[in-house]
Amino acid sequence: MSDPDSTSASTPVPAGGDGGTSAQVQAQAAQLKKVKKQKVLLMGKSGSGKSSMRSIIFSNYLARDTRRLGATIDIDLSHVKFLGNLTLNLWDCGGQEAFMENYLSQQRAHVFSNVGVLIYVFDIESRDVERDLATYVNIISALVQYSREAKVFVLIHKMDLIQPMMREDVFESRAGVVRRKTAETIAMVRKQQPELTSPSGGSGGPMMMMGPGPGNYPHHPYHQNQHHPQQQSQNPPSAAPIPQLDTEMQLFATSIWDQSLYKAWASIIHDLVPNLSIIETQLASLGSAICADEILLFERTSFLVVSKWSSPHGDTNPYGDRFERMSNILKSWKHTCSKYTGTPRNAEQFSDFSYKMGANFSMFVTKFTTNTYILVCMPPGEARFNSAKLNVAAARPWFRFLDGPVIAPSSMASPSVGGTNAEQGNGNGGE
Repeated sequence: MSDPDSTSASTPVPAGGDGGTSAQVQAQAAQLKKVKKQKVLLMGKSGSGKSSMRSIIFSNYLARDTRRLGATIDIDLSHVKFLGNLTLNLWDCGGQEAFMENYLSQQRAHVFSNVGVLIYVFDIESRDVERDLATYVNIISALVQYSREAKVFVLIHKMDLIQPMMREDVFESRAGVVRRKTAETIAMVRKQQPELTSPSGGSGGPMMMMGPGPGNYPHHPYHQNQHHPQQQSQNPPSAAPIPQLDTEMQLFATSIWDQSLYKAWASIIHDLVPNLSIIETQLASLGSAICADEILLFERTSFLVVSKWSSPHGDTNPYGDRFERMSNILKSWKHTCSKYTGTPRNAEQFSDFSYKMGANFSMFVTKFTTNTYILVCMPPGEARFNSAKLNVAAARPWFRFLDGPVIAPSSMASPSVGGTNAEQGNGNGGE
């Protein structure tokens, strides 16, 4: 395969006389130089599964390995480097009552100041829902007080313990209660502290999505409009209207035993990735140039989806959870490679693999940059496939900014790929 650096001669460079373009390029270059740090609070009652999901996503644990994890004592602070220019200061906060009281009193300002994201985990099997909600309300109050711009994600966890035909009902019931409590709490805090509302009347509180969020369990074919009696007793009624606030919060139903965990965390990380608009633009240019159906960009260690692109044909795919499924599949395969090669789980286990499904589709996953893998799915055709692999390699220089706070290739123009792709693709396995 040709050296990616050798393609730099074909880099499109804007005319030097265009002052507007030059200023835009300089602004983009300055943006790429920045290393973004985000304080992320991971909270929830003891035993809700916080440390387990963190270990699976960022430490390459298998779900069954999390059984040996002990309870978190006080705050477990870790610095997670994601891509090359995002550092997550992840605060895994112990959920025992004594620790929670301490966070909300003596350490209140220390814990809740400068928070970028709050991830709160509810255990769906909890026997004391009212106490869990009371703790959550106190945490939201502290967050509004000290970190007005924080984003909030709520994970209703351990959904695998609920019978499949009841999961959607149980999740919607619990999510409705959480939305109500959140809205009521923020309204009360703003009433008590008017300075938390901007002079124009807009919200100064957390950025929270009040909708059910994209992480909900889809409609199950055996869905029934009834709840398990035990679950009905655990979920307080939520029939009263939710106060109308310009606040947003995103909720997900999750389990460490399926792909739902990857969907939730990919959504969380997606909002934190710096230069996301540049990544999406470059990815769209690459996808169009190589006539792909879909492209996924994964972070190398966690295999969370950083960004994705779909063609109009790719958008017709009926499987809405295919992206997180691919994260789960690739992470499992990575573990299998580690097991049979004797290499550490955090090590790079593979550099490239291809899969061709006859006359249906072709796909390949390859190491893209130092911190990423790229998956390309496309129509069948050997010439189209080989040309796409070469052009993906040629596009690597335009994505070097993913590996650190460096200036992207000249002028941040869209990748220019070989002209043989469309000709070869249309001649072999074209639409």
